[in-house]
Amino acid sequence: MRLIAPCFLLLAAATLLGGCQSAQPTPPVRRAMVTAEPPAKTDAWLSVASDEDAERVRRLDGAWQAALAEARLAGFRREVAAERELLRPSAALPMPAPTPGSYQCRLVRLGRYTKKTRAYERFKPFFCYVEVADGQLTVVKQTGSQRPAGRLWEDEAETRMIFLGSVALGNEEQPLAYGENHGRDMAGVLERVAPFRWRLVIPWPRGQSKLDVFELTPVPEQPKTA
Repeated sequence: MRLIAPCFLLLAAATLLGGCQSAQPTPPVRRAMVTAEPPAKTDAWLSVASDEDAERVRRLDGAWQAALAEARLAGFRREVAAERELLRPSAALPMPAPTPGSYQCRLVRLGRYTKKTRAYERFKPFFCYVEVADGQLTVVKQTGSQRPAGRLWEDEAETRMIFLGSVALGNEEQPLAYGENHGRDMAGVLERVAPFRWRLVIPWPRGQSKLDVFELTPVPEQPKTA
């Protein structure tokens, strides 16, 4: 009678016991969930602006260079210098948000839109108003045949806010909302250039110039609110 080797018996027993045990569950595979982050507050204006107007804002430096060069070449060097920080491209200061209230405003136009338009033009002062509407600052020109109005948006640059608006004409009581008529849309930046002095800069505006610069200074006696 043949004897079974002890090592073979041990191996067989181990195999039998292994078959009786239940299989161990495979641990679940954990996958990282990637969610799209909401757009930064400073990028919100890009979701509203047309591609054309966003490009205008991006080309702001080029508008400054071309407009100032044409105005100086046309013989308005002294007039440009007299405006000091208003017409100095690098004059923007931190904390650009204006205080709501009444402002005395005026417009300076630089650069030729066509060969027939002037390279430098300065207009009489008018009144405009800064207010808060739906939690957002707005700028409204109150008088004149052309009355820009629009909202201010935060920008990644700490020295400016983005302006998106449109122009009311003639006897129109209210301007169109931005985007309703692209021929009237305006896009630019609002900057603080000195204590109690702001400028609204519209690069490559449709119609008269290469650069429109609105000066805003608070009215000394603000109207009383109820």
